[in-house]
Amino acid sequence: MKIMTCPINGPRPVSEFFYWGALREMPNPDTASDDEWAAYVFNKSGAPGVKKEWWCHTASNTWFIAERDTEKDLVLRTYLYGEGE
Repeated sequence: MKIMTCPINGPRPVSEFFYWGALREMPNPDTASDDEWAAYVFNKSGAPGVKKEWWCHTASNTWFIAERDTEKDLVLRTYLYGEGE
């Protein structure tokens, strides 16, 4: 069984989690061009490597960031948004 560590609830089966997508820097809404918005919305990198992703522990509704190596299928660390930088 695959295990992921929730920053609040500790190690849990991966079936208790929901993936929500990559954590990406949003352009400034006041200054971004249409091309910058289009790139943010539609262009996503699917290349393997270390990614920061949004995940949710569904049993507790805890949203957090997981740093995951998609090439090796390993979770490197998990942390609450704003705490891991």
